[in-house]
Amino acid sequence: MADAVVADAVVADAVAADAVAATAGERFARALAAKDSGALCALLTDPVDFQALTPGRHWQADTGRQAVEEIILACWFGPGDEITELCSVVNGRVLDREHVAYRVRVRRADQDYLVEQQAYYRTEGPRITWMRVLCSGYQPIPG
Repeated sequence: MADAVVADAVVADAVAADAVAATAGERFARALAAKDSGALCALLTDPVDFQALTPGRHWQADTGRQAVEEIILACWFGPGDEITELCSVVNGRVLDREHVAYRVRVRRADQDYLVEQQAYYRTEGPRITWMRVLCSGYQPIPG
């Protein structure tokens, strides 16, 4: 019994350390893949300077809530889109800007797609104050 309690404590410590070590960009990618509106909003400051480019449109938002509820989880990955997997997350830095690239597998209208996004961002503490996103668009995965 004591060994199980110790094992649970070790796992909890490892999870907590991983959450602290994750960059804001990685936390953003994980929250997006989970379609977690609350976590996404909590990551973006208010106001935020958010702009994005998808294959056909330029997007802008001034608040985290606007970026999340009117763009990311309404248009890009709407209610009918099931994100089935976060395939990859890669972090980097370009001088004073951080970078994250992530790929998600999405099920939409009985078809599987791969979507990749590249984001450059700046933070203030743990939150994103400035973000630019470039999206590959929905790429059909051959069946």
